[in-house]
Amino acid sequence: MNQHTGEPANERYPTLYAQLTGFLSDVELDGVKATGERLVEAAGGIDALPDYKVMVAYGGGKDSTYVVAFVRAVQLHLALNFGRTFTLRVANMRHAGVPRAVMENIDRVYRALGLLDDDRAELLTIDHTLVRPFHVDLPLPERLIEINRVDVLMNGHRAAGDGRPTFCNSCNLAVADFYGRAAWFDGGVDVVMTGDSRREQLLYSAWIMRLAKASGVDVQECRTMGFRGILLALRGIGDTYFRELFGDDSESELAEREVSTGDRSMQPQFISVYDLVSYRVHDHWDLIVDFLGFQFDELAFSFSESDCANPGLMAHLRALRAEFVQGRTYDEGLAEYLELAEELMHKKEMPQNLVDLALGRYDTAEKRLHRRKLSDEFAREAFGLSEEALVAMVFSPFTDRGARLAAFLDCCHPDRADAADRIHAVLGADGAADDEITAWLQDVSGLGLTHLRTLYTSSLVDFAAPGTIISRVRAGDPHKYHVATIDPASGAPATELISGR
Repeated sequence: MNQHTGEPANERYPTLYAQLTGFLSDVELDGVKATGERLVEAAGGIDALPDYKVMVAYGGGKDSTYVVAFVRAVQLHLALNFGRTFTLRVANMRHAGVPRAVMENIDRVYRALGLLDDDRAELLTIDHTLVRPFHVDLPLPERLIEINRVDVLMNGHRAAGDGRPTFCNSCNLAVADFYGRAAWFDGGVDVVMTGDSRREQLLYSAWIMRLAKASGVDVQECRTMGFRGILLALRGIGDTYFRELFGDDSESELAEREVSTGDRSMQPQFISVYDLVSYRVHDHWDLIVDFLGFQFDELAFSFSESDCANPGLMAHLRALRAEFVQGRTYDEGLAEYLELAEELMHKKEMPQNLVDLALGRYDTAEKRLHRRKLSDEFAREAFGLSEEALVAMVFSPFTDRGARLAAFLDCCHPDRADAADRIHAVLGADGAADDEITAWLQDVSGLGLTHLRTLYTSSLVDFAAPGTIISRVRAGDPHKYHVATIDPASGAPATELISGR
C-alpha cells in the first residue's frame, strides 16, 4: 500500500508509467517495448513472468540511476499491457567511500519510481557480507569500514598514493563479490540488466581472463561457466592480489576478502540496454534531476560519477604528494590531478555543464582551500584517517625496508629523525620490542604493527614493470593519463603517468 495515498502499488501503475514515460524519447519507448519482449521470451512466456526475477546493480550514480528507471519502465509496461510482470531486484553496494548523500539520492529515486512499497520490488543494500532491505538510514558496519581503511592504506603505501590502486583495486574486487551475493541471494535472479555495452562486457571479460591466467587460474574452465566463471576468475585474481598485499600467511584477511561466486543451481543471464538508450546525461537530464530528484552532491559528485567521494581524495593525495614528497605546492599537485580528471570526463562524454561544475569547485584559492578541508574531513569521517596518515602513505616510507624512512622523518617528523634505527629495529625481521616507537608508528600511519612489518618487506610498486599483479592491474586500466609536471630533482619539465577517477 502507498503510505501517502492508501492505494495498492499496482493501482498507481498507470499514473506512474505515464509520468515516467513522459520523460522518455520515442527511441527509448521502443527500447522499453523491445526489452519487455525479450524478457517475456527469456522467461518462457507471459504466464511465467510472475516467477521471473530481474536484477539491477545500483551504484547510486547518475548512470545507474537511469538504468533503474529504464528497467522500472519495462516492468510497468509489462504489467499494464499483459497483466503480469517480473519482480525487480535492485541491489546497492556500499563501502566507506560512499557518503550519505548517495543513499539519499537512492531513496529519492526509489520514492519517485514507487518502489519502496511495491511487492514486485526487492530493494537490497549489501555491505560486504551483510545483506539487508534498503533503508536510507542503515548504518555502515564498523567491520566494513575497518576493512576499507586497511585496504586503502596497504594499497596506498605500495602505490605512493596513486589514485586507482589506492582506492579502486580492492574496491573493484569487492564489486565482483557484491554481484555474486546480490545475484544469488535468497534463491537468486534470472537476469541481470546492465548499462554496459556488449563490447564493453567482452573487453572486460577478456581483461579478467588475462589477469586470471597470469594468476594461475584455469581460465578454460571458467570460460565454460558464464557469469559464475567470471566470478571464479575474479576470485583467483583476488586471492593472488591480496596475498601480494598482505602475505601468504594472512589467512583471515584473505578469507574476509574472497569473492563470492554463487553456486551452480542458477546461471543469471546478462541483458544490456546500452543499444536501446542514450547514456549522455543531458539527453535525459529532466528525468534524472526533475522527476527522480537526483542531486549532484558536493562530495559524491567528483569528476567521473556521482556515487562515491573517493575521487576527491585522489586529487587530495596527488596534491599532498607534491607538497610533502616533492617539495612543490599543494596547488601544483592539485592542478595535475585536475588535468587527468578533465581528460577522463571528456572521454566519458560528460556534458560540459557537469565538467564545469566539477572543475569550478577548484577555480579559486579559496575554493581549493575549502576542497582541501572537505577532503581532510571526509578522510577522517569515512576512513578514520588523519592528514598525517595520508602524508605517510604518499611518502611510502616503510616499503623497501624503509628506504624512504629518513627522508620522511626529516620532512614530516624531524623530532624523530634520531629514532630511525629504533624504527628499523621494530619493523625488521627480529621485531625488537619498543612500546614507544610502536605506538608512534601506529599513530602516524593508521596501521597496526603486523601490517607495517608486511609493508617493510614489500616493495614500492614499479608500474613500468609487470612484476606484480598491482602493476598488471593498472597496466590494463584505461583511467590514467600523462600529466605535465616538474621533475623535483632537476626542476625541469617532465611528464608522469597517473591514474584516477
